[in-house]
Amino acid sequence: MVKILVVDDEPRIRQLIREHLENEGFACTEATDGSAALAQLAGTSFDLVLLDIMMPFVDGMTCLREIRARKLTTPVIMLTARGEEYDRVSGLEGGADDYIVKPFSPRELVARVKAVLNRTLPKEQSGGENFVFRDLVIDTASHSVKIAGEEISLTPKEFDLLVFLAHNRGLALSREKILQKVWNYDYYGEDRTVDTHIKMLRSHLGSHRDDIATVWGVGYKFDPAN
Repeated sequence: MVKILVVDDEPRIRQLIREHLENEGFACTEATDGSAALAQLAGTSFDLVLLDIMMPFVDGMTCLREIRARKLTTPVIMLTARGEEYDRVSGLEGGADDYIVKPFSPRELVARVKAVLNRTLPKEQSGGENFVFRDLVIDTASHSVKIAGEEISLTPKEFDLLVFLAHNRGLALSREKILQKVWNYDYYGEDRTVDTHIKMLRSHLGSHRDDIATVWGVGYKFDPAN
């Protein structure tokens, strides 16, 4: 059963989230702040974390930074108040996979959660596909990326984005197209979401950062020089 950690200091919000996710067949564990969440993550493996930003003691941003500092690749969806664009962008840049703006509808909550899980849960399949561009190797079977033999750490969303770009090498892809294919939704998404993840992906790719070219007025293109 898929296990989700729900982190929010408001009991009403935790109950709302838990009820709707358990109705979808997910198992939920609750934490009241970032400190409690980190303690849960130290002892239990979760498939997804729903993490509120504004909490006492240890807030969501601090918790997210610690999660990634521990090299945990567990997908994280941030819960943010309406209008907090800076927090949303900071969350994405800090390693969050998505965000949900409060107040949110149960339908949006479930859609966001399922979209992230569909991308990140292991698929029952044999083999996989490798992409090799000079010393950059993308292995979809092991969900790993190596540059010059050294593995680099990507969030699940960054990995999916890189794979999608590699699948479409040489093609100019609009932000809308990337949202639809990588995030599995369109009207929920924002262009800034794509731009932020491209920025973070480039920062991990080192000498290959320029393989992701900006196509002005369109979007992005993966164009490595072999």
